Amino acid sequence: MISGVINVFKETGFTSHDVVARLRGILHQKKIGHTGTLDPDAVGVLPVCLGKATKLVDTLASGTKTYETVLLLGRETDTQDISGMVVEENEVTCSEEDIRKCLTGFLGEQDQIPPMYSAKKQNGKRLYQLAREGIVVERKPSRIRIDELEILSCELPRVRMRITCSKGTYIRTLCHDIGNRLGCGGCMEQLVRTRVGRFAVEDALTLNEIQSRAEAGKLSEIMLTPDSFFYELPGLSTDSKYDRLLHNGNMIPEEMLLCRDAGEGRVRVYDSEQRFMGVYKYRTDTKAYYPELFFYEP
Repeated sequence: MISGVINVFKETGFTSHDVVARLRGILHQKKIGHTGTLDPDAVGVLPVCLGKATKLVDTLASGTKTYETVLLLGRETDTQDISGMVVEENEVTCSEEDIRKCLTGFLGEQDQIPPMYSAKKQNGKRLYQLAREGIVVERKPSRIRIDELEILSCELPRVRMRITCSKGTYIRTLCHDIGNRLGCGGCMEQLVRTRVGRFAVEDALTLNEIQSRAEAGKLSEIMLTPDSFFYELPGLSTDSKYDRLLHNGNMIPEEMLLCRDAGEGRVRVYDSEQRFMGVYKYRTDTKAYYPELFFYEP
């Protein structure tokens, strides 16, 4: 089984699920998961976890993300993006300076109401399923954070922006809300996700490029191993006589470790053959390390 994380460039027309399905065919394994949904019309960075690295999905998905988007002012749609049905059109009378002042009000933590056309569930049903049935329900707001909201270019009625934000932020909803606050309405016309944590768009590979690397036996060149995400932690290993205990996911008394100066925090642990076991945390009451995130699979 292949284990690691690949920086995929999701192309237009693909859902995040489509990307996973295609990779399962390319790599001939089922254990694959993506780290955050992108709409079919959106493109950009989609880290995908393989094998044992699927345990990193939640960790990677919770990181900050950066987008470049085009806000089209003067038009509102039922999906909050350009693909939806137009529900209202208005003249755009605001200036670039008005827009800049407006954007400052969206920085920081805030509540955002998710769009009806989204994968969020309510009473066991996806919101987009309800929306397709013509049903609009009251949605609970989600707490989000906008760290950066910068205008890259402004050719009204279009505004190109760069946004860095927390997990769970809907960029099309942000575009919609900005348009409402400006009094003319707005929708998202384009979206590119340029960064997810350490993964940048300039390093991302298309599915065809990944397939070519896999067929050439060079997949390891484009894949990050699970332990690489914890290199800031001290790395420890044990003697071979303790490997079986380690492989079973047991705690490790500090006297079993070959290195004793790791301190009392979190550490990376390897067996005697330098296979990554996982992240362990020290407990002072037992003077032992306990698995916090266990990656080993026989």
